Amino acid sequence: MANTGFSYTVTLSQSHLSWGTHRYTGSRATIYGEGYIPIPASVAYSQNIFNSNGTNGQDILGQNIFMCSSVDGYLKNVTMKAQGCTVAGSIYAKQFSANGNLKVLGQWYHQMNCQVGDSVRVTWASPTQILIEKI
Repeated sequence: MANTGFSYTVTLSQSHLSWGTHRYTGSRATIYGEGYIPIPASVAYSQNIFNSNGTNGQDILGQNIFMCSSVDGYLKNVTMKAQGCTVAGSIYAKQFSANGNLKVLGQWYHQMNCQVGDSVRVTWASPTQILIEKI
């Protein structure tokens, strides 16, 4: 479980901003407007941010489910899920996306006019709440 006050910053790539159209796999149809926030492996390991492998398929607040708001006020208490992994079967998450709706972060990126090379900071306001901001 992440510590209150902990934060990390990532630089956005085209994949983060346009996940539904800029993909390295043909596993599903093109979907416009999707986005995600990456979680560096070092952050996932040090803060125990798990994917569903690490929670036995359960959604657990503060482990793979977080309430997310944006500093600018556009997002308010959106359920964010930590998911994916860099190595098959790993218990540690590699990205955040809105639970069940990959377009939520894509819409926020659009609202904030995010571009490739921009940075996003993720900060834990509590062990179960995160704040995101374009910096």
